[in-house]
Amino acid sequence: MQAALPKRIPHNNPLKDIPDDAPHGSDLQAKNRPGIDPREKLIVALDVASTAAAQKIVAAVGESALTYKVGMQLYTAEGPQVVKDLVASGRRVFLDLKYHDIPNTVALAVREAARLGVSMLTVHASGSSKMLRTAVDAARALNPSLLVLAVTVLTSLDENDLEQVGIEGSVEDEVLRLTKLALASGCQGIVTSARESSRLRSELGNDFAIVTPGVRPAGSDHADQARVVTPAEAIAAGASHIVVGRPITEAKDPSAEARSILQQIS
Repeated sequence: MQAALPKRIPHNNPLKDIPDDAPHGSDLQAKNRPGIDPREKLIVALDVASTAAAQKIVAAVGESALTYKVGMQLYTAEGPQVVKDLVASGRRVFLDLKYHDIPNTVALAVREAARLGVSMLTVHASGSSKMLRTAVDAARALNPSLLVLAVTVLTSLDENDLEQVGIEGSVEDEVLRLTKLALASGCQGIVTSARESSRLRSELGNDFAIVTPGVRPAGSDHADQARVVTPAEAIAAGASHIVVGRPITEAKDPSAEARSILQQIS
């Protein structure tokens, strides 16, 4: 980044006693135990166009968040250096580029992401089992703890949108179908709205991560999201992580807004 980010102050890691090779469900269940640091569940979206804007948000949020999402806009504008700087400053990075291409191309991209030190990344579940498996294998080869998350149905889509692209049935059914495919292909979790999470937990259990975007505190503008829930609703429905952007990043006091959300999900 243009100026060095302040180093994050180390805190005791509530998951430190979980073995590295434990099933991901163990990690998920630990995150949902009472007393666990709620910051383990919060991801702040850096949906901005410059390093300077991202740096300002991270500094303003301070110790109220551990993990930041770098998506298409910021990565396209600033490239991998923004990720390197976040990792070097002690932050975790959720690289949300939603890879969807032929298997070899995706595997090579995942390999580079792993070398950047990201903690989580996304691929599209609709890319096929072969693509998902090669992505998972590429991640494991360099960093076995890197979470490969499969995007199911974007939170901006509803059943009319699915019908326009030739997918029949409900959003919930499509999310379930793609989640089963992703988990069978080795992905450690999925990305979906909280509106589908309860059914996923009921039918598929707790041994995978559910990352929920489109989360808005009560009274917030829904913007372009079609399937929106509050932070507390998302966690109650079964989400292991929530992604919150504008309600925090555009707040007068981003740190205070993040702390308010942490209280809601504690």
